[in-house]
Amino acid sequence: MISLRNIKNLNFDSIPIDDSWNTGKNTELKMHRIHAYPAKFPAFITTKALSYAKRERIKVKRIADVFCGCGTVAFEAKRNDVNFWGCDINPVATLIARVKSHNYQQGRLKNYFDSIISTYSSSYKYRGSYNEANERIKHWYERKPFHELSRLKYSIDIALPKRGKYRLFFFCAFSNILKSASRWLTKSIKPQIDPEKEAGDVLTGFKDQCLFMMNANHESDAKEISSTEIVTRNFLDDTIAIPKVDMIITSPPYVISYEYADLHQLSTLWLDFADDYRDLRNGSLGSLYHVYKFEKELKRLNDTGSKIVFRLLGEDKNKAKYVAKYFLDMQKAIHKCYEMLSEKGLAVFVIGNTEYRSVRIDNAKHLAESMQSSGFKKIYITKRKISKKILTPYRDDRGCFTTDKNGRQVYAEEFILIGRK
Repeated sequence: MISLRNIKNLNFDSIPIDDSWNTGKNTELKMHRIHAYPAKFPAFITTKALSYAKRERIKVKRIADVFCGCGTVAFEAKRNDVNFWGCDINPVATLIARVKSHNYQQGRLKNYFDSIISTYSSSYKYRGSYNEANERIKHWYERKPFHELSRLKYSIDIALPKRGKYRLFFFCAFSNILKSASRWLTKSIKPQIDPEKEAGDVLTGFKDQCLFMMNANHESDAKEISSTEIVTRNFLDDTIAIPKVDMIITSPPYVISYEYADLHQLSTLWLDFADDYRDLRNGSLGSLYHVYKFEKELKRLNDTGSKIVFRLLGEDKNKAKYVAKYFLDMQKAIHKCYEMLSEKGLAVFVIGNTEYRSVRIDNAKHLAESMQSSGFKKIYITKRKISKKILTPYRDDRGCFTTDKNGRQVYAEEFILIGRK
């Protein structure tokens, strides 16, 4: 772990891999695998971060994850009997996070499950016909799986109370089978049709998914003592109520990485989070879907951000504008994190670098400089391997991992930046 003093003279590539941050001692619990999610935050990092805080004699009563995603930190906070506050702009992410953050009675889960299956088997009712369906849904689904999914969603609506954590549980299960029943190219991070794909059986997939989630709930050792609050909001929204916390553990979205609104469009449309999934791009980090005066705002970029953006201007002006907006949003987010920490509180950020047309997008260095300018003290940086990417360091045109060097490079390491208030 390297202490950050003069960021201009620090070569981030020379920072050695810290093996202690590579893997955890224990097998990850099933609850962390109840729903597919790209670039999922490793659960053991939260455990190691809490151990670090303990060594630093920081009493952690509340943790925040300001980009909480599918709730990995939320679940681990609950396991450690620590209060949690989290937010994410993606309603699919917060649905998964809320399900992970609850404890469920196995008997009630079984009764609700039986009721859903009984309703599905005895009734052929569903809401809306294929011809009247959202055009984007028809783009992804043939008529038969569409009717089966509509019937299943109707059955969940009928069998479950209109509000409550059990309804969230079964809609999370429903969400996770949507891709297998669609024409979406398997294992692709890009929305792309596979014309040869045969849709999976909806009811079989739902039964298997519910069984896995019920086993995950049974295995869970999370406690009910601590409080958890998860909000579906943009962290940069000035109207959002931000609590004081003792520790922040978060992994910001990487610039030029996943477009979560696109990746989760099936769940967004089926669960009625939006009529047009593209609406969820608004407000995400780096979004250009609102007033943004590039030339004027460029002056607010820190030194690292400015250098990267000016290099990008020679390659792609639109991409340069997007990256500049992302960096500006990140600078605001880091400052907001500093403000929400209690005195001598601790922040742990996990982030990796990306690349566009041979221009290195140094997210880690930009974040480190943002931490310094926001007032963080005792900033330390280390690096860990992302083990699943070691043998597949490129992506092909479909977005799938590959060893083909003609593909887009995917970095096999990410940085951990730790700072005190």
